[in-house]
Amino acid sequence: MLTFLCYSRCSTCQKARQWLEGNGIAFQERPIREENPSAQKLAQWQQLSGLPLRKLFNTSGQLYREMKLKDRLPDMTAEEMLQLLASDGMLVKRPLLIGDDFVLAGFREKDWADRLLP
Repeated sequence: MLTFLCYSRCSTCQKARQWLEGNGIAFQERPIREENPSAQKLAQWQQLSGLPLRKLFNTSGQLYREMKLKDRLPDMTAEEMLQLLASDGMLVKRPLLIGDDFVLAGFREKDWADRLLP
């Protein structure tokens, strides 16, 4: 079963949920704000996603801007970035769709369709 990490008030997460439901794809929803992933889980997911760690940050979020992370991330180690992501679910890019052997970060319909539809 796929795990869908989302924030209920996020319009992109709402679109992604509608897409999953509309395509009959079963998933278990997990609220990222209330159930923030651990640094260890984030490290595993980053490897499965194939993305650079900085791509797991929600760069359009208020907290990201308040913390001035655009300027700080280039000087941070991977461990520091993981600890920061694990500190608050609002820093994590969403939605995250987690399968057994893949992770999709953000919702791009074509990428999701390529991965999930026959």
